[in-house]
Amino acid sequence: MKTTRAFVTAFVTLSLYTCLLPGGAVYAQGGKGTDVPGPEAAAVAYCMTKHDINRVSFGVSNWGLIGKGRAYYTDCFTGGLIPMGEYPVGSNACYLYKGGIWVGGVVGRDTIVACGSIFNTTAREYYPMTDFTRRTTLDITSADYSKAVSEQDLITTYRDSPSGTLDWRPSDEYEGREHQPLGIEVTQRSYAWSYEYADDFVLFEFDVTNASDRPIEHAYIGLYMDPDAAYGGIPVNVQAPDIGAGKGLTLGRDDLIGFIDAVPHQYQQCNAPDTLGLAWVIDADGDPQYDGSFRLGSAMATMFLGNTDRYTTRSFNWWVYNANATLDYGPQKVVNKRFLGNGLGTPVGDRNRYFLMSNGETDFDQAYLPEIDYLSSEWVSPGTYQARSLSLGGDVQYVYAVGEFDIPPGGTVKVPVAYVNGDNVHTLTWNWSAYLRNRSRPDLYYDHLDFSNLIDNAAAAQRIYDNPGVDTDSNGYRGEFRECVVESTLVDDQWVPTRVDTTYYSGDGVADWQGAAPPPAPYTYVSRLVGGIHIQFNGELSENTADPFSGVHDFEGYRVYIGRDDREGSFSVVASYDHENYDKLVFRPEVKPLGAYEVQDLPFTLEQLRCLYGFGDDPCHDTLFDVNKYSASAPYVMPDFPDSVFYFVPHDYNRHILGVQTPIRKVYPDEPKPTLGGPYSPDQLTPEGHLKYYEYEMDIDDLLPTVEYFVNVTAFDFGSPQSGLEPLESSVELGAKGIYVAASEGELTRENKQVYIYPNPYRLDDPYRARGFEGRGREDMADDRVREIHFVNVPARCTISIYSIDGDLIRRFEHDVPESDPTSHQAIWDMITRNTQAPVSGLYYWVVEDPHGETQIGKLVIIK
Repeated sequence: MKTTRAFVTAFVTLSLYTCLLPGGAVYAQGGKGTDVPGPEAAAVAYCMTKHDINRVSFGVSNWGLIGKGRAYYTDCFTGGLIPMGEYPVGSNACYLYKGGIWVGGVVGRDTIVACGSIFNTTAREYYPMTDFTRRTTLDITSADYSKAVSEQDLITTYRDSPSGTLDWRPSDEYEGREHQPLGIEVTQRSYAWSYEYADDFVLFEFDVTNASDRPIEHAYIGLYMDPDAAYGGIPVNVQAPDIGAGKGLTLGRDDLIGFIDAVPHQYQQCNAPDTLGLAWVIDADGDPQYDGSFRLGSAMATMFLGNTDRYTTRSFNWWVYNANATLDYGPQKVVNKRFLGNGLGTPVGDRNRYFLMSNGETDFDQAYLPEIDYLSSEWVSPGTYQARSLSLGGDVQYVYAVGEFDIPPGGTVKVPVAYVNGDNVHTLTWNWSAYLRNRSRPDLYYDHLDFSNLIDNAAAAQRIYDNPGVDTDSNGYRGEFRECVVESTLVDDQWVPTRVDTTYYSGDGVADWQGAAPPPAPYTYVSRLVGGIHIQFNGELSENTADPFSGVHDFEGYRVYIGRDDREGSFSVVASYDHENYDKLVFRPEVKPLGAYEVQDLPFTLEQLRCLYGFGDDPCHDTLFDVNKYSASAPYVMPDFPDSVFYFVPHDYNRHILGVQTPIRKVYPDEPKPTLGGPYSPDQLTPEGHLKYYEYEMDIDDLLPTVEYFVNVTAFDFGSPQSGLEPLESSVELGAKGIYVAASEGELTRENKQVYIYPNPYRLDDPYRARGFEGRGREDMADDRVREIHFVNVPARCTISIYSIDGDLIRRFEHDVPESDPTSHQAIWDMITRNTQAPVSGLYYWVVEDPHGETQIGKLVIIK
């Protein structure tokens, strides 16, 4: 049975809305709050938070639920609403209704399945054991930085619960009894990255521990998923269609599901299959638009990570629920045919859920249902009419599980899983109507689907989990590899390989959880100058930290940014520094149709290129070798090797002469480069304890003294040109420092600097906010709550009072900021009175009093 063909690409229509489920209850979880009290759960609150650092956003909970189902949930950390599997973020296209971990096993003579989510119920079979732990690799100053795996780690632990511990009590619908606990404890870790190669997926690791005193035998672990591809959310009060999607039905009820077991992989001229095991779901027609784009043109998928050969059984089972048991259908092998409590599809009760998790079946793709009608000797037929209807799409759900495991008391099983999205699956707006609705031609329908982006993302997820060719446990095994003969020569009428490339396609089976990452950001300090800012930073870590994925020291340079607020889009580059290095572009005549130049190596320094291609007795010092004179039209041709044709281009901007090509300069230009690892003498260290050799500085002049600026310094690497990985850069937002251009405390004393305020007068009808003078980063607040009157040249410690013309106190607040803080001589009144009201127009007096009793007085006018 065919699964996938990938070809052309399409556009996805983006929207600025958020995928939030309309209707239903709102479960507010203020602070770390709880909405489901219970005796066992009283110590730890129920909490749902979200992954939102990359292009995927959905909720995760500390009771096993992934996604959010029919309820509104608020983030227990931020208070914001939880989105529903939105992808790409900001598009209002949603691909996950809800899901969760299922763990099934046999305890004694009882078959039990503990579910993080169950179809059509809000019951919870797990209760939280811990609050969420959040970590990030973005902040090198955080206490948990060394433990962080990704840019957004979310970690929690929960336990399956006896029914009496919860107000929302789960039950076994089929057995007619309350839920029986399996006796497990699950530690759930989920990781997300914002880098381009990893921003389409979230990775999970589940540690399932037998917390009981009874062995769990024949256990299976899997994910239940109710995807529901929909634009703008799914109404909760709609009835399911009788069967299938039919014409024009959307809102999560016209989905198609399939499975990609393996895909061809090409390297150089060699081909080999790559195993994926990818369960995917798409909107059947992609919701085509008149302009040729698709509102739901993407796909969601799940897969198990690592070498799945370690599992003896893999089961992938999907179904489309229907309240009418005769129409409730999911694929079943004839030899395994079983009534599942509601029909042949939806598993009701633990014994039927366990059956699907353990049956070892991999269901066929949904679009091929009409063909199954004629293959009833292998698969149970749904009937001609139902097969035709369901092949058009439906409210599909699935469980994907692996096993089997025997878990003794205290034993733990680790299962890693990826939640993956992919862009531009749909490529032809009339594909569904032409090849599924009007006639059942699934082969032609698949010809116009492009799963290449989804497959690439899934492969990237696998590489991050277990880095190919990396011997993580140092036992000498680096994973499985393939050898590809790239060049050969004819010797005695036989072709003899002269160049063989080895490509690792798997790791050593030990989890790495490592992807390519930028160098750590440098330690940065800022201070005021008269009319400007002085920036100083230390790059010891930036320049000496190897990439965790490749092991290469790939530091390339620094960029200095300035902005009016601390949002990424507000920053502009004011200076940069990068190594002098060059990419070598080699001509590949075998690339069709006319050949092409490609980068095949890491960047070369000028000295390396001279040593390779210079002339004379000492080619490494051949100053006449000029890399810039070669180009695609006038390439370098190696003597005696006319088939070796290439040229060179600067890898970045090659602004490498400090203080000349860039305003960045060394603080200690004569300091020799130290030997890393020490010991270091005090003369080699700055007052802050950093190595002087890596200390840099620069000044930014001609700045306004009345506005706040934000500055930051990032570090970036040279990427991996030969593999297409773009250079990565540390965050421009994290660690950005706000500063006002103002005088120091000493200058205030010596020069008797006077306090002044702005704007004065303040016009209540002036669009200060629209012009960017106030309210930046606080778009969720009303205009009268973001107003600002700035006090400049105030002492670092002082009391500021505002009085009416009659002497009534309007507002008093303390300004107490360390002198070392860049904002110590700038204060802001938010124009809120001591009665939490907005001031009226009129004349006011302000008084600034320092700790010594010295005061300055001025007038303020507010005009409406």
